[in-house]
Amino acid sequence: MSTLKNQLQSDLTAAIRQQDEITMSTLRMALAAVTKAEVAGKTARELDDDEVVGVLVGEAKKRREAAEAFDGAGATDRADRERDELVVLERYLPSQLSEDELKDLVAQAVASAAAEGKTGPAAMGVVMKSLTPQTRGRADGGLVAALVKQALA
Repeated sequence: MSTLKNQLQSDLTAAIRQQDEITMSTLRMALAAVTKAEVAGKTARELDDDEVVGVLVGEAKKRREAAEAFDGAGATDRADRERDELVVLERYLPSQLSEDELKDLVAQAVASAAAEGKTGPAAMGVVMKSLTPQTRGRADGGLVAALVKQALA
């Protein structure tokens, strides 16, 4: 079993003992999502820590989007609940890259692609392929893609 999944389960046990409703429900939801990912596909398998982080990133993104939607609909109490769940999930995610760090990574990837003879919009795939492992779970993919497009333009 992955270390991160073990951590989620032990933290869930602690939250149950402390009767921390938000943490309890959020960790149960996260563990359910991990289990769903493990049994998806033709054969069940155990996820490693990177894959668990990927599942948690997806769940965090859902919470962010739901909070925005609830704010737009005027349901501030439900939006606050989504943000509280997001705070719990962020405890298990790697620290986010700052925009300056992200711009530096993009510049390095674009320079590397240019050294291979790939330039302009055609280099988008090459640059994103090299950036994805470095930014997975640490930056929003849409922001990374926007910065790459801007750098390649």
